[in-house]
Amino acid sequence: MGDDLGDEWWQHEVASEAEQEEETEQEEQPTEKTNTKTKAEKRKKITENTVKAKKKKNEQAGGATPQKKETEDETSTQPKRKRKRKKKTITDVLATSEPKPGCPADLQNLLTHYFSDKRSVIEQEELKLQVCPKWAKVRKQHTEKSSVILLIVCSSALRTIELIKQLTTFKGDARAVKLFAKHIKIEEQVKLLQTAVTHIGVGTPGRISALIEKEGLSLQALKYVVLDWNWRDQKLRRMVDIPEIKLDFMKLLECGILKGCKEGKLKIGLF
Repeated sequence: MGDDLGDEWWQHEVASEAEQEEETEQEEQPTEKTNTKTKAEKRKKITENTVKAKKKKNEQAGGATPQKKETEDETSTQPKRKRKRKKKTITDVLATSEPKPGCPADLQNLLTHYFSDKRSVIEQEELKLQVCPKWAKVRKQHTEKSSVILLIVCSSALRTIELIKQLTTFKGDARAVKLFAKHIKIEEQVKLLQTAVTHIGVGTPGRISALIEKEGLSLQALKYVVLDWNWRDQKLRRMVDIPEIKLDFMKLLECGILKGCKEGKLKIGLF
């Protein structure tokens, strides 16, 4: 009821309700504004954080680049290691140049170099050899067994067989024998030399030396030693370029060939 009897009580109630609604609206409006403001601040903060993170990442990346450059500069200032040059082999040299034919001086130089620290100066003078360039036809005068008049020295069993085939026309009715170790026992070769007169022996230095040591091959009738000097294998190596064959060859020369050359009983030829 109204305070004043002249006022109508329901008007006061409506007015108070309107005032309450206005106050509620005024209270809600700041809340909405506050919520909007909070969301904007959050977005701004996220954006700032993202910018800061990118800036920090760029700074780190920028800091790493100078270090890398410094490392590269340090590396460039350090002296470069020289690469060791690969030592040229006989195969490399001969692959780019044509092999030159051998001559008697090659054999003489090889002997001089090999025995330079093994013999005295006087003994080295005795190593001078007489080298014959051709094969003489003296087979008819040869009648001794276990001996040959011509000895051909080569590097392998296959090369021995090849040379014997090439000798077919040259040897005529002369008898040639293979003197190598592959698939042939030394006892069989000794027996073969003892059974008949042999004019030509073709083989490797190792087996020939072994036959001489076992007295299966005599040098009494030997007049000519021909060295397969210029032939080269698949790697373009000569007989004396292969270390183990070279040692066998030197041993063969010391088995009596050098002595025979010194006495003038035999001559050496290079093929």
